[in-house]
Amino acid sequence: LSSCNIEISGNRITSGSERGVMGMPLTLVKEGTVASIVRVGGKEEVKRHLENMGFVPGASVTVGSANNGIVNVKESRVAISKEMANKIMV
Repeated sequence: LSSCNIEISGNRITSGSERGVMGMPLTLVKEGTVASIVRVGGKEEVKRHLENMGFVPGASVTVGSANNGIVNVKESRVAISKEMANKIMV
């Protein structure tokens, strides 16, 4: 993770997206942590689906329950699969 240039302050993760850093998958973020989305990967259909749910670059997400894939994004609470969460880089 050191190559990702991630700063952790309390329960908030700040990546170096402004400096061109790729970030890390949402699945690696601990429960209760707030993170900013750097990019959304995957096929165009998957990216569009995630974007429609609010997973867009710059949006803040809070990991609710890591085991159940519960994530808070744009004042909504959604459940996503681990496969989908792996496509969201923070």
